Formats: sequence, structure tokens, C-alpha cells
Amino acid sequence: MVGDKLKFGGEFRDSAIEQAFTVARHEETLRQCRLLFLLSAALNTLFLLSDWRFAGTPHFFIAVPARLSVVMFSLLCFLMVRRTTDLGRALAATLLWEATTAVAVAFLVSSRSDLALFVVLLLPSIFYLVAPTPFRFTLLMGIGTSVLMLAGYLGRGPYPSTLLGLVLVLAMLNFALSLVVIHANRLRRLEWLATRSERTAREALEASQALLERVFMAVPIPLVVTAVADGSYLRANEAAVRYLAAPGATGLADRTIADSIGIDDRRRAIAELRDRGRIEALEVPLRDGQGRMREAVITAASVPIGQSQAFAAGIVDVTERNAAAAQMRWQATHDALTGLPNRLLFQERLSEALGRDIPGVVALFLIDLDDFKAVNDTLGHDVGDQLLVAVGDRLSAALQPGDVVARLGGDEFVVIAELPDGFDAAAKAQRLLQAVRQPLAGVEIAGPMRASIGFALAPQHDDEAGELLKDADLALYRAKALGRNMAIVYDPAMREAMNARVEICSAICEAVTQGRILPFYQPQIDLRSGAVDGLEVLARWDHPDRGIVPAGSFLLALQDPETARQIGEAVLTRVLADRCRWRDEGLAVPRLWINLAPGVFRDPLFAEGLLDRLRTAGLAAEQFGVEVTENVLLTRKGDQAGPALHRLRAAGISVALDDFGTGYASLTHLRRFPVDVVKIDRSFVARIGEQGEDAAIVRAVVALTTELGLDVVAEGIEAVSQQEFLDAHGCRYGQGYLYAPAIAADDVPGLLARKDLRPAIDAGQGGVVPA
Repeated sequence: MVGDKLKFGGEFRDSAIEQAFTVARHEETLRQCRLLFLLSAALNTLFLLSDWRFAGTPHFFIAVPARLSVVMFSLLCFLMVRRTTDLGRALAATLLWEATTAVAVAFLVSSRSDLALFVVLLLPSIFYLVAPTPFRFTLLMGIGTSVLMLAGYLGRGPYPSTLLGLVLVLAMLNFALSLVVIHANRLRRLEWLATRSERTAREALEASQALLERVFMAVPIPLVVTAVADGSYLRANEAAVRYLAAPGATGLADRTIADSIGIDDRRRAIAELRDRGRIEALEVPLRDGQGRMREAVITAASVPIGQSQAFAAGIVDVTERNAAAAQMRWQATHDALTGLPNRLLFQERLSEALGRDIPGVVALFLIDLDDFKAVNDTLGHDVGDQLLVAVGDRLSAALQPGDVVARLGGDEFVVIAELPDGFDAAAKAQRLLQAVRQPLAGVEIAGPMRASIGFALAPQHDDEAGELLKDADLALYRAKALGRNMAIVYDPAMREAMNARVEICSAICEAVTQGRILPFYQPQIDLRSGAVDGLEVLARWDHPDRGIVPAGSFLLALQDPETARQIGEAVLTRVLADRCRWRDEGLAVPRLWINLAPGVFRDPLFAEGLLDRLRTAGLAAEQFGVEVTENVLLTRKGDQAGPALHRLRAAGISVALDDFGTGYASLTHLRRFPVDVVKIDRSFVARIGEQGEDAAIVRAVVALTTELGLDVVAEGIEAVSQQEFLDAHGCRYGQGYLYAPAIAADDVPGLLARKDLRPAIDAGQGGVVPA
């Protein structure tokens, strides 16, 4: 097809390239064909006119028909391609023109005129170099025309002497023209490949730019390109326009970065760009198109644009994220009920306060509401929650600027304050107590709310947060132990006592595991007959180095509820075993009195558990009695102990009120609780010989209990004069070193064998010896 194949030693091997080239050269090929046909017709018309000079000669009759046929076929081929767009038709017309022209010219050169030899060489050259035909047709027509020209030239008359030279010239001409065509075709191919590569690169660049533009505009986060010099927006995607443009605006042409970001943040961003060439996640306050202040993270890179410097930036709005993070942080650091800081934030604030260099002290107040559990148990948790909120508000209102109040959990609050000295701390503790005691609007409770406060000072007591909190906790423990509703400052002796308590508790727990906690028995005698009426069970520690250690040496362990429970359990187990052994031996043993620790009443099933153990051992409840102190019957403990004591009493176990007179509201206890025996504390018995207030108290207690029909036991009798006084005033029973110390289980049979334990004379043991 004319012009649609490159003449490169053969036909196109790549149909895609052929098609592309065909399309690219389409119009040019058609124009070449039309021009070639017109030139051929015009030149041959001129030659026809010139050939009239040969009129009357033989050459005239050859030249004129030949010229006429060339002109006629040239015009015919021109008409074939004049309006066509079909390259196949153009190729057919060109081949027709070449064939007819070659035949006609072959007749012309047969005359061997002066120009004939020139035409023989010229016409193949024209077909090689001018006719826009494919390579194979170019070679075919060029070689065929050369052969035809040679045949026409030699067809008439004898062969010229230059025949061999003429043949060689035509052969060399065809060879040379073939090389020229091949070379031209290669150049054209290279030109086409270069053009195609350029076009492909340009198309790829345009596609890349279009893709980049679509991506740039489609990214859902704001993207902008901003000039460094004046802050104007050079480019912005749709998200940036929606975020930064004024309502209704379609672009950012009238805005600059100064409309959105403050000057300090702009300077910081530009400085970072100049130093590093980019900005990594710079968080700044930003004003959006609606004038709202937002929080945004900007990531940018420096971008040269011509001779100017710009930066491309992505903007991520983190306002909601930061708000959610702040909310999560608030929830993680504040109490959900009261809204006060929780333990986590309290520890941060305390560490910050201790880290500051201040001239005064950092006071830490640990506040615990007294009897808060009773409010929850009696009025319900809703009222308890209202009470906690109200107390938090009261404490917050009592603070000074810079103070911190937090809720640590349950009914425990803490206050951090920076004060001039310890005297101000004590005064502040009293103000906090008064704040708690104020009537609480909307919270109906019986009487005012009370609290206990323990406080410690830094750096006097400790300068480390954890240790200072321990100091305040120890002071709070002391405040509760002393009766509550008071504020106590930390003293180093408290920690020493706590360390001693921890040490002794650890040792006692180990002793329990090893079976070294033993019951010892001290007799209670009838002061009139001297006979043993009962045995009080007292705990003893069989120490591996110190021997038998009395309970007074490990009172600190008895103050710990869990340790006291373990001691009581160990003692009870041994007592039941001793009682069973004595029963099996046929020994008549009077009632055993077991001391109950306050902590046992926390278990609502304690009474049933004790009775089950007695039944399992085959022991009668009437063979046992329990002793409780007045402190067990106070406030909420009385509510816990009352049902248990009634259950034990109903089963036959007697109840004794120990240390009578040392607590509060003793007469109320005698009326409220099932008491069979009252035990006068040894502190009163020790001084009855002085005939002072203690003697009067003892006489009154004996008279009162006798009137109520209760038995009374005097503790700590160590002199005959004390025995005589008690017997003279109606006290029936007593115990003490005057009769016998506490003894081991193996010594009980020998003790019971004695009919009268009363001494004939004063035992000579003065002073008070703890049981």
C-alpha cells in the first residue's frame, strides 16, 4: 500500500507499527500521488509539443502515441485518486501509472535519440526515488523498468559497442538506488521511532499528570501548594477548598496561609523547612474557612517552582481525635462518680508537687469516712453515692488555689496542699474535718458525717511519693484506732510499730503453720470454796528460742484481723482436741472459756460453724463459754456480733463480757446482748485496797450484776487482801496469779485434782501480771 510500509529490506514485521505509520502518513501519501500524476501529465504534454519537430520522421510516429498514452494514463490515475481516501486505490493507480509509463517510454527510447540513453537511466531512478510504493513494488518496478528500458533501447538496429557498459550501468544504478531507498527508509524509520517515542513519552507524561491531578483532587485530606514568600495558595485540592475556603467560595485565590495559621507557628514551620527541607507532623492550631479554631497536623516538603520556593503540605484535622483522646484521658484520670482526680492523676500531681522547689512543705491528707459502710448497708448504695459526691464537693470547696483533692476509691479521699509549715497543715486538717461534718443537702443520714484524717509532710517525713502516702496511711490507721473522727499527723514511731506488727504477724503465721500456737488454761475459782469453776483459754506461743511466750508479747499480731483469726482457729482446734482427750480419760473438766477476736464476727456463718465443730467432735455446747470485749459490741461490730451471740447462747454456750468498765455504754451492752457473766478488768482490781474510786467501781459493778442476776468474775487477783475485799462485797468468782497462772493442757489434770486453790497466806506477788 502506498506509503503505509517502510522500505527496510522487506515488508513491515510489526503490524502495530505499520498501522500507526499508515495513519500518520495517510494524507501525505495521497498528496504525493496526486502531485506525481499531475507533473507526469504536464511534463509529457510539454514533451509532446516538443516532439512535433520530428514530424515526417519515423520517430514522430513512435513518440506522439507514447506521449499521448502517458498523458492519458497520468490524467486517468489522477482522477482515480483525486477524491479518494483509500490507500489501496492509490497504490493501484500508482502501479498502473508506472506500468503504462514504462511501456510508453520503452517505445520512445527505441528511437535511440540523443536523449534516449538519458531517459533509460532517468525513469528507473524516478520510480525508485519518487513513486510512493512499498519496498517490494519499488524494487519490482525499478528493475522491471530498467529491463524494459534496455529492451526498448536495444530493440531496433544493431547492438551498440557500449552494450556491456550500458548493462553494467543499469545494474549498478538499480543496486545503488536500492541502497538509497533502504538508507532513506532506515532514516525514516528512525525518525518515526523517535517521533513515536516522543509521542509515547508525552502521552505517558500527560497520563501521569492527569492521574496525579485526579489523585491530588480526590485525596480526602486537604492538600495545598503554598508559596514560601507570601504564603499564597498556588494549588489546592477539593478537600482543601472545603476546609480552608470561606463558605460559598470555589477556591483559595483570595486567601493566604496567614488567614489560617498564626505567625509564630508559620515561623516555626518555615524554619523547619529551611533546616530540614520538610516538616514532620507539626501540630498547630488552625482557623478553618468558617472561622472556627481547629487543631491540625501538617506534614510538608519543600518544592521548587521555577525560581520561587514553595512547599506542598497535607493537613489532617485532629480536633475530634484530640477531643476523644482528652476525653479518654479524663476518664482514665478522674473518678466516674465524683468527677475528682483518681489515684493515677493523684500520683502524678503528688510527684509534681514533690518535684517543685518550694520554701514550705507539701502536706498530704488521707481522709476516710467513718462508718460509711453502715450508710451503704442501711440506706443503700444510691444514698452512699450521693454522700460521696457531696463529700467530694465539700472538700473541693474547702481547698485553696493550687490544692488538689482526689478520690482514691471507696470512701477514701486525699488532698495535696503546699503550705508554709506543719502548723498550717494541722489547721488545714481541722478545716477539712469541719467541711465533712457540715450538713449535706439532699443526703438524709442519721447525724453529721464524720471522717478520720491522717496526714504527712514532705520533706520532714518523706520526700518520695509512695513513702509519703504510706506515712499518711499509718497516721490514718492511728486516728481510727484512737476512736476516729480526728486528724493525726504522722510520727516515725508509727512506722516502727507497723514494721514490728508486720514482723510479728509474719512470725505468728509461721508459728501457726508449724503448730506452735498452743492453748494454756487459767482457772476461775469459787472465792468461797476455792474450787475450780472454769478455765479461761489463753493463747501462747511456743517460741523455738524464747520458750513459752504469753499473748502480751504478740498483741500486735492480735490486732490484725486475719492473723487473729488464724490464732483463734489454731487455739480452737487444740482446745477441742484437749477436751476430747480429757473426756476419753474420764477427767471432769469445768466450762472452758474461749476468747473471740473481733474479726470472727465478720463471718455471718461463724456461730453455725462453731456449733458444727462441737457436734462433729461430740462435745456439748454447755461445756463451753465465749468471752468478748466491750469494743466488739460498739457501733457496727455490735450489729455483727449480736446475732452470733444470740445463736450461741440459744445453743447453750455461755457469754461473758470481758474487761467490763473499760469501754463505753456498758449498761446498754448488758441490756442489748445475751450476757451471762461480767468480768471486772484487772485495772480496777489492782487498786481496790486503796479504797478509792476503783474500789467504789468494783462494789458498784458487783452490786449491779448481782441485781441483774449475772455472775461476776474479778480478773488479776494477786493478793489475799484483794480476795477478801471481793468476797466481802459479794463477788463470787475470781482468777489470777494468786491461784494459778495459765498452764499447759498436760498440767490441767493435776490442777483439777486440787480441791481448794486459795492460799493460806498472801502469795507475795505484787503488781499486775498480764494473762
